[in-house]
Amino acid sequence: MSGTRSPSPKEPVTEALIVSHGQPSRPQAGEDHLNVLARQVARQLDGWVIRSATLAAPDTLERAIDACAGTPLVFPLFMTDGWFTQTALPARLANFSAYQLPPLGTLPELPGLTARMLCRAIERRNWLLEATDILIAAHGSPNGSRAARCTYRFATALRRVLPVRDIRTGFLEEPPHLASAAAGSHQQTVEIPFFAAPGGHVREDIPLALDSAGYQGVRLPCIGQAAFIPELIANSLRNASIRSEAA
Repeated sequence: MSGTRSPSPKEPVTEALIVSHGQPSRPQAGEDHLNVLARQVARQLDGWVIRSATLAAPDTLERAIDACAGTPLVFPLFMTDGWFTQTALPARLANFSAYQLPPLGTLPELPGLTARMLCRAIERRNWLLEATDILIAAHGSPNGSRAARCTYRFATALRRVLPVRDIRTGFLEEPPHLASAAAGSHQQTVEIPFFAAPGGHVREDIPLALDSAGYQGVRLPCIGQAAFIPELIANSLRNASIRSEAA
């Protein structure tokens, strides 16, 4: 974990801020989407105050932190522990009292929950797991390997709990590119975007890459839209609060 400082020992933490990248071209749309998620998480945490802010909307993060009465937990709604969570977000939090948690995509429960979701999608089509392929569509980065490493760790963990024929990963911003990974896929393939929110990459760039490859398999919403996400975030916040009291 990282952050400006941890909560005081024995001090119960019941305030949290969910932070995402947002949509620079449509900042309010990103804010609205994240606000819905914050309300869903709040329904899982009786007595908590859950706020949200994107990095793309000017000063929104700072106003949200200022509104907190104590030292809030900051949950990064990012799939990889890369530049945004290691550099950009800590810099924005540097002048505030806050405690930054690990990002969504690195939570150890995520592969198992995703596997169960994928199993249901496969079973609904009466497909055999061992005859089905999974295609993970991820962002990647041309400026470093951290994002890809996080994605591959997720894929490896998913492979351990999901006995499908094959799991492949393709990136939008680095090799192997998604179009190459999708090329030659058979119809019994399930593609899932390793993204936290349905922004432009999910709505436009991924479909474009899949179409260019002639992909004929199933296309699922991004992992960040899965029904289990609010409870997963709530459990992460609850556990962090318990640890802070026990410190």
